[in-house]
Amino acid sequence: MCGITGFISWDKRARDERDTLEKMAATLSLRGPDATDYWLDGHVGFGHTRLSVIDLEGGRQPMTKEAEHKQYVICYNGELYNTEELRKSLMQRGYTFATTSDTEVLLTSYMEWKEDCVDHLNGIFAFAIWDNAAEKLFIARDRLGVKPFFYSEKGKTFVFGSEIKALLAHPQVTTKIDRTGLSEVFGLGPSRTPGHGLFKDVNELRAGHAMAVSREGIKVWRYWNLESKEHKDSLEETAEKVRTLFIDSVQRQLVADVPVATFLSGGLDSSAITAIAANHYKEKGLGALSTFSLDYQGNKKHFQESKFQPSSDQQWIEKMVEAFSTDHHEEVITGMELASLLKEAVEVRDQPGQADIDSSLLWCCQQMKKHTTVALSGECADEIFGGYPWFHDPTAVGDSFPWIRSLDGRVELLHDDWQSKLQIADYVQDRYQTTIDETPRLDGESKVDARRRELFYLNMQWFMSQLLDRKDRMSMGAGLEVRVPYADHHLVEYVWNIPWEMKMANGREKGILRKAMEGVLPQEVLYRKKSPYPRTFQPEYTEQVSQWMRKILTDSEARIFEFLKKDKVEKIVESTGKEFKDPWYGQLMRGPQLIAHLCQIDYWLRKYDIEVSE
Repeated sequence: MCGITGFISWDKRARDERDTLEKMAATLSLRGPDATDYWLDGHVGFGHTRLSVIDLEGGRQPMTKEAEHKQYVICYNGELYNTEELRKSLMQRGYTFATTSDTEVLLTSYMEWKEDCVDHLNGIFAFAIWDNAAEKLFIARDRLGVKPFFYSEKGKTFVFGSEIKALLAHPQVTTKIDRTGLSEVFGLGPSRTPGHGLFKDVNELRAGHAMAVSREGIKVWRYWNLESKEHKDSLEETAEKVRTLFIDSVQRQLVADVPVATFLSGGLDSSAITAIAANHYKEKGLGALSTFSLDYQGNKKHFQESKFQPSSDQQWIEKMVEAFSTDHHEEVITGMELASLLKEAVEVRDQPGQADIDSSLLWCCQQMKKHTTVALSGECADEIFGGYPWFHDPTAVGDSFPWIRSLDGRVELLHDDWQSKLQIADYVQDRYQTTIDETPRLDGESKVDARRRELFYLNMQWFMSQLLDRKDRMSMGAGLEVRVPYADHHLVEYVWNIPWEMKMANGREKGILRKAMEGVLPQEVLYRKKSPYPRTFQPEYTEQVSQWMRKILTDSEARIFEFLKKDKVEKIVESTGKEFKDPWYGQLMRGPQLIAHLCQIDYWLRKYDIEVSE
């Protein structure tokens, strides 16, 4: 994995802009700590920071390749999981290769298939290819949006980067935010509308989309989406197909020239990945698989059982480690460490995030990086298999995002004038409805099934997108590459059309995945009740974030109170968050997480010197 950035200045020579390109690339040093390189020619400049994973010597970027006196240059962030199949296919077409890297295979794929190359790719990617003869920049992002891509166009200049901070290093891109951006932060945060970059004139290339940039302007199109069709396989056939697709995905993603590990929480999703990976390592004689778990100091003492967190993870992790003889690392974070990384988590993400749900992951990735370079993680299983409570009774969910039940409270926090200016309830509803209208339909579905399909699509476009964004930023902020086997598009396409009754096989959430993993996982782990990402119950952490907000409350230069009512925030702090009735976002952002998130908003407004443009 890497960091990519670059620009086209149609009215300037790229070589005169080298200092700017170097500043842009420097912002992405955490994503690529192993090497930094540049390519400038004509009006185009590419910058690349590399985390070396495959072909450590031959995979340097930006990479140039020529054929028939035509030059092609690529700047790429990602990993192809069908590299060898593509290489063989391209060699049969007469191409030769100077490296074993997937970068050269991707670039050659474009040379052969041009913009249709994306249809041949299996992997996670965001890349830009300069086609010199056509004087065109071709850009694409992977189907599920695992790897990020942001861009901005002003006048005759086009700027892009893996992260927004790279764009902000260009003098033409500023941290201005308008009412739309503020509505994103206060109405939808910590999520973002797909395609939105928060700042004025900053956009995100959506998942499954591609674009072309030339003198004629920008053209953006969708090259992939889910297709709704009748599912004809039996329950047994379905379980077997899920099993085959999932094992194939995990095994493909274990390929690397550096150490590979897995996240292991003891839940179904990470345990299934770990079991397949450990068995593969054993079959190949590769030794013990390294696994990593996160816990909070004192959590055994302070853990509070709830509907969403019925049990702590430790006993289940121990069962997995024993069953698969993994080399396990339990990483335990203190409340002080958790709070101290909240600011860094904002800088890594370029926006206010999920408080300690972000900072704990950032810290965990930093610890993992001491032992490994690549890790496999269980994101996306809940969104594609239906692991959340709102899937079970879709008619009771209501006509809005099920993970933002706090909308009335969000509005009430705003000053009256900003309530009037932003109208965030209308804004959020409009974003919701746009996605609902976009849902791929299936003729003849019942009203309940059609509604559930809307919820699945909504989750994949929004909730899953936010989790993938979080995982990318926190892991790459530690120089760790994280792969997500559940986001394999072949698996996602198949599971999308499995009827709910099959997804709930044996009356259990994600039942079809459990059935598919029978004989692979220990029975007690296989049928453990779902438990989400571990949340802290540390009093020390609560006190740390409360002190931070108390300091902000007494600061005359606090930016957050330009928008929020101070007296209401004071009550939230005094009640350690209980004053705010519903979780701010999802199931876990309540109490100290909400206080920390509000602190992060203030820090973001100051750190990025946000200029409000009404």
